Parts: sequence; C-alpha cells; structure tokens
Amino acid sequence: MTWIILGIIGVLLLWLVVAYNRLVALRQTTGQAWSDVDVQLKQRHDLIPNLVETVKGYASHEHATLEGVVKARNQALGAQGPDQAAAAEGALGAALGRLLALSEAYPDLKANQNFLQLQGQLGDVENKIAAARRFFNNAVAEYNSAIQQIPAVLFAGALGFLPSRFFELAEGERAAVAAPPQVKF
Repeated sequence: MTWIILGIIGVLLLWLVVAYNRLVALRQTTGQAWSDVDVQLKQRHDLIPNLVETVKGYASHEHATLEGVVKARNQALGAQGPDQAAAAEGALGAALGRLLALSEAYPDLKANQNFLQLQGQLGDVENKIAAARRFFNNAVAEYNSAIQQIPAVLFAGALGFLPSRFFELAEGERAAVAAPPQVKF
C-alpha cells in the first residue's frame, strides 16, 4: 500500500516537473520571438535617417512631414514591450507613409536611385517585421493556451506564468490593411 502511494506521488511530481518545464520553454520561445521582432524594428529605425536625408534633399520645405517621421522614430526607439511598441510603430508607420507619399509630388525624388534603394530596403524590412510579428503572436498564443489549460491553470499563475500580450496592428494600420487598393486608369 505504501509503495502504491509513493508511486502515485512520484508520478504526480514527475508530471508537475514536466508541465513546469514545458511552460518555461514556451515562455522562453515567446521572449525569443519578441527579440526577433525587436531586431527587425531596429533595422527599420536604422533606415529612417537615411530616408529622411534623401527626401530632405528634394523636398526640404516639407519640414512638418520630416520632423514627424523623426519624432515618431524617436518614440518608437524608446518603446518597451509589445504594447508600447505597437502604438509607437503604428505612429511611425503612418509617418513613413506620409514621407513615402512625397515621392509622388517630387518626380526627381521618385527617380532617385538612393531613394528607390532605401524604399526597397524598407519594404524588405517591413516584410520581415510582419513575419516576425506572426511568429511572436503564434508563440504568445501557444504559451497563453498552455497556461490556461487544465491542469497547468491550477499552478501557472502561482508560479509566475502570466499571460502575454499579442503584438497587434494599430488601428491606423488595420484600416490600411483592410482597405482594398485603388486602381485607376
């Protein structure tokens, strides 16, 4: 009888260790995924000064737009965590959209090879950000599901496993994605 009770206790302890280790691994994956997003955001931030300088050479009287991009970049650089980063990156994306729209008003800028190269690099980084964001959100969903499922839900909160937040599109970005492109001939 004693051996049976000790066996049951041993199995329960083993199960608890395995469940705890799985939660730790999922939390680490979420942290790593956020680091990947952060690296891509930093690459985006590093391209912006060159883009602003290129545009400044052709559209120097567009001070409000240029200053808006620089201000949004500085706010994005100071953002901590997914919540602050999502808001700051949404504002930065809107400011960059206004900056890139200037190329339509300045044909020389639109034809500038440096500008075109920077615009291409920015597009590439934007794609990498989207992929990193998807990976991060997938890791968060898996982690959040694991801490909310029985039996982990019984001990996860007490052991410091708190839900993570998704890195979601800002409202302005959501509207841009939802709106179909306009084609005019």
